Amino acid sequence: MILVKTQRGMEYIAMQRIREIIGDVEIDVRPSGYLGILVVHSDDLEAVKEVPEVEKAIPVIFVVDSNLDRILEKAEEIVRFMGDFETFAIRTTRRGLRHSFSSMDVNIRLGKEIQKISGKEVDLNYPDKAVYVEIVNEKTYIGVIDGKEERKKYTPEKIDSLRFFEKISFVQMPYLENLKGAREIGERIGRSAQSFEIRELIVAPYGYVNAEELYEFLRGVKRGKESRLKVQRKSYSREVREVKVYVHDLFQTFRDKKRKKSVLISTDPTGKQISEIRGELKRAFTRADEIVIFAGSRVGLPKGILRLSDFVVDLTPYITFPTEIALPASLIALLNVYEEIAIEREKNKPVQ
Repeated sequence: MILVKTQRGMEYIAMQRIREIIGDVEIDVRPSGYLGILVVHSDDLEAVKEVPEVEKAIPVIFVVDSNLDRILEKAEEIVRFMGDFETFAIRTTRRGLRHSFSSMDVNIRLGKEIQKISGKEVDLNYPDKAVYVEIVNEKTYIGVIDGKEERKKYTPEKIDSLRFFEKISFVQMPYLENLKGAREIGERIGRSAQSFEIRELIVAPYGYVNAEELYEFLRGVKRGKESRLKVQRKSYSREVREVKVYVHDLFQTFRDKKRKKSVLISTDPTGKQISEIRGELKRAFTRADEIVIFAGSRVGLPKGILRLSDFVVDLTPYITFPTEIALPASLIALLNVYEEIAIEREKNKPVQ
């Protein structure tokens, strides 16, 4: 028996696809009316995984009454089924309102039992084995999968991009053409800046600018930043860095950052491709406490800024992209260089 999880509304399509592969097998679709789950009465796990509508396929080893004591009684058999492992995690989903226990109760109590029997440690992030307890009203399905099959956002092998973005100051010339356009472009830039959690966003006009247009642009930046920050604080379990937003004259900003010996990068079609200067960028990033990226708007960056920058980069040769794309395009392109530095550093670490 296999308990299958799908996106809501995809259960019947998944059922049809599974039957196309393994034949006219019995399948309970939306047991007890719950969306996003099927119970497949087959042991052909690999065939079920071939169906793209299947989000997760859990081989069921026990079906017990939805009673906490009945679930805990299976701890010893679960450990035997798990085989060799050093760490484990319990993942419980409870469906139904008439239970005298919560999902957390199952996680804690069953985790303690397995820990006591096996002598192994709990690891919620990267377990060797994951025990799934799927409670559907009066029935509870218990299964075990290899921890490697759990797709995680954050693993030890991944480079932490926040370490790079916390060094980034992005200097953006404001988009000033009409009130509506200024506000909309500002909102997209503010959202992008907060998404990457950079050190700071500096809105940098020079000379005389239209006050109303600048006001609308800044209003958009604020709205975009705050809307993204709200989503991040709901979604992330970690603390989110709120991006600071400043307004400063473009030339004075350049002068101040150059005085601090930050790495100054300007984006412009006259620049070089990253592949041409990758080695130089790596050396600069290795020593840099701050990386300052300058981006133009409808009007490009002044030639004096380009001439005195440490690097002038053409991110997309033969393509001129919209103003609001400069920030994410620059950061993603340069992150690739930073990742190479981190990988090389890890490879050259002395073996303990």
